[in-house]
Amino acid sequence: MFESSACSGATLYVTEGSGNSVKPALAMSQLRIPHHLSFVDVLGGESRLPSFLSINPAGQVPYLLDARGFGVAQSNAMLWYIADGSHLVPQDSRDRAEMLQWMFFEQTRLEPNISPARFFTFVLPHREAEFSREIPQWRQNAVEALALLDVHLSTSDFVVPRHGYSIGDIAVFGYVHLADQAGLDLAGFPHVCRWIERVRSTPHFVPIEALLKPPLLAALKPAA
Repeated sequence: MFESSACSGATLYVTEGSGNSVKPALAMSQLRIPHHLSFVDVLGGESRLPSFLSINPAGQVPYLLDARGFGVAQSNAMLWYIADGSHLVPQDSRDRAEMLQWMFFEQTRLEPNISPARFFTFVLPHREAEFSREIPQWRQNAVEALALLDVHLSTSDFVVPRHGYSIGDIAVFGYVHLADQAGLDLAGFPHVCRWIERVRSTPHFVPIEALLKPPLLAALKPAA
C-alpha cells in the first residue's frame, strides 16, 4: 500500500463503464490505497440531483473527495493527486514533462474523439443516427491520434520510456483500451495493442468490468 497518499479513505465518485472513471480507480487499486467507490448513475440523472451537485457543483464524474473534504475534478488531475510521491510519478523533470505531454495528448486528441464515438454507438446506440455526420470525423480524428501513439510505442514499452509504467499510461489506457467499442479497429496499431497487454499485466491491475462494477442490491423476497 502507498502509505503517504493523501487519498487514503477518500470517496471516489464514478459511473459504470466510464473510461475517465477507470483512471483514478485503477491508480488507487494499483497503489493499494483504501478508498470508497460511490456509483453515480449519470444516464439516470443522478449527477444532476441536488445531493450530488452539493458535492460537485459541476455535476460531473469522476470526482474525488478526500477524507479531509478536499475535492478534485478532472480524471488526470485526480491521477496526479492520488499518485504523487509514488513510483507511478517520475521524479526526473524531463520524465515528468514527457508524462504530462501524453496526459495532455490523451485529453485533447484521444478522449474527445473516442469517448463520444463510443457513447453514441455503444452506450446509447439508439442515438447514433443523430450524430451520423460527427461519428465518422470522431473516428478519423481518433485514428490519426492512435497512429501517433503507435509510432511512439514502437520504441518504448510505456509512454515514458526512461521511467516505465506511470499515471501517463493509466491516463492514455482509459479510453484507448475501449476503442473497439467506438467502432475502431486496433489491429492496425500493433504497438498500441502490445502496450495494452503490458498495462494489463502490471501488478494489481483490475479490468474495468470488475473495477467499476456497482454492488448488487439484494432483492427483498417475501417470507415463505
